[in-house]
Amino acid sequence: MSWTYATLLVLLAVLIALNLSEEAESAAVASNTANAKSPAGPLRRIFMKEADASNFFRKRSRRAVKSQDEINAEQRQVLAADERKREFHEEKRNEFESYAEEDHDEQNERTRESTEQWREFHYDGMNPPHEYNRHTA
Repeated sequence: MSWTYATLLVLLAVLIALNLSEEAESAAVASNTANAKSPAGPLRRIFMKEADASNFFRKRSRRAVKSQDEINAEQRQVLAADERKREFHEEKRNEFESYAEEDHDEQNERTRESTEQWREFHYDGMNPPHEYNRHTA
């Protein structure tokens, strides 16, 4: 139970400190509406008048012609996406080609080994070691 009293005491001290500090009063929003109607500096570019805001989405309908900047930006995005896709597929193709080459090499090695084992097993002491080269009397 002692920790609850300590917590309440700390919270009470913090509240008193916030109420007595001058910075807490200056953080409150001023009720003066004259400053809110005409923002200055960079805020002027962010906020717009109500009439402009209502017409913002009506400026260009779906069928309206796009500006050249919009067309260029969209084209750059399409080209960048195509480039990423091409690089991805090229990387996948290279991976598959290296895998296929390794698999082919392994298959050739296994075939060579099995052929060599067969020749060693069936060697008859004649050179070249083929059955049709045997001399018959």
